[in-house]
Amino acid sequence: MCCAGIKARDLMISLFGKNEPEPTLLERLKKSVSKTKAALSETVDTIFLGERKIDPSILKDLETALLSADLGVKPTREILDAVREKMDRNALSDAAQLKREIKSHIIRILNAPVRPDVAAASGIATSQNGGGTRVIFIVGVNGAGKTTSIGKLANRLRQEGRSVVLCAADTFRAAAVEQLEIWAQRNGIEVIKQKSGADPAAVVYDAMAAAKARAADVVIVDTAGRLHTKSNLMAELEKMKRTAAKVIPGAPHDVLLVLDATTGQNGLAQAREFTSTVAVTGIILTKLDGTAKGGIVVAISRELGLPIRFVGTGEQINDMVPFDAETYANSLFD
Repeated sequence: MCCAGIKARDLMISLFGKNEPEPTLLERLKKSVSKTKAALSETVDTIFLGERKIDPSILKDLETALLSADLGVKPTREILDAVREKMDRNALSDAAQLKREIKSHIIRILNAPVRPDVAAASGIATSQNGGGTRVIFIVGVNGAGKTTSIGKLANRLRQEGRSVVLCAADTFRAAAVEQLEIWAQRNGIEVIKQKSGADPAAVVYDAMAAAKARAADVVIVDTAGRLHTKSNLMAELEKMKRTAAKVIPGAPHDVLLVLDATTGQNGLAQAREFTSTVAVTGIILTKLDGTAKGGIVVAISRELGLPIRFVGTGEQINDMVPFDAETYANSLFD
């Protein structure tokens, strides 16, 4: 299989094995993007109040709606160009057709092949790691929801029959280890830890050794929340990665960046910085249910070539769903 052509959903499946379809995925995503839908889809409806026809004068209103939903400048420009081209051919005549055009373009952006290096990383995790332990680093800035995402991800893996070990490598934030222990207890899994202030790389070493000895399927490493501008903390993360690879070759097999959807374009800036420094292979987008700027999903995919692996849809342990482009677009417009 050509790695460069792997889509975001395929990458997620290659990581954790083929999942059974989520029967309520559309409903859950609809709920989580309801605020974004109000900002985008309902705005498109408003454009056509009074039986307004599609003509060049609507493009400015449409541009405002797309940018307000945080789709980003480049995706917005591409969508407007596509709409303008259809208008020139008299191929658009009402709001329903316009929504279909926007939706199809969003799906094309989200289903575009990811960067070859990202696709190759996930391919290595599957083919070369075989049945051995897979290592996932979770990174991001303070307050993005890393620890909660780890708990939800562990829950999904457990439901798939995977054995999971957690690594409490955030040894700096007060109560970080205790919070991870709570999630471990909820999932009925083990957490490897040391005392507060310990060397994170030492904790990573212990966790890799323990997981290897127990033949665990997955190790999820909780890293300290760090500002992407702090070079010393980024260097520490690189040390943790090297330590993991000494015990489990190829580790970490994935580095998932947790982004808070409510931060909008600032989250995109964080993703750029982390990607250039830490070789991020995928995104977990949290708090999507709390923002009208859920279009950041499109901006991330278009500008970074990174797959959105999962989105958080609430506060409960089951409130994390695998991302699917068509379901997301349908949730916005249908």
